[in-house]
Amino acid sequence: MDETIRKTIQAILDGQRIMSVATLRPDGWPQATTVGYVNDGLTLYFLCGPDSQKAANIARDNRVSLTINPDAGQLMEITGLSMAAHAEKVKDPDEADRVVRLMPAKYPAQEGLSISMPTRDQICIFRVVPKVISVLDYSKGFGHADLVTV
Repeated sequence: MDETIRKTIQAILDGQRIMSVATLRPDGWPQATTVGYVNDGLTLYFLCGPDSQKAANIARDNRVSLTINPDAGQLMEITGLSMAAHAEKVKDPDEADRVVRLMPAKYPAQEGLSISMPTRDQICIFRVVPKVISVLDYSKGFGHADLVTV
């Protein structure tokens, strides 16, 4: 992977907190959902409920697609990432603890927030490993994307 593209991908991942992830439902239709994420390099992690549709979909077929898009003030300033990836439930307690420790950097505590973070036994943590990344950059032309195989 070209170092300039890698730095662009890393900057977008590090600078954002929300992604849309699409899984496959049992009837074959895609299901897109918005989730928060943290990343360790190019590997992403997100949390969800153990009984959620996402968790069931991934247990059946671990292929996911996702997008991460910073807001753009103008059409020709659109940038973002689209990925084809595999999602796996994190089973190693040390890895899960490491992911939980990454959360405060992206999601600092807010004063007056009455909702508390669920405990590790109340959630599933998924590791998302990209296989193909499309790096969208409209400043290089309408719809311009560089395709990167990881």
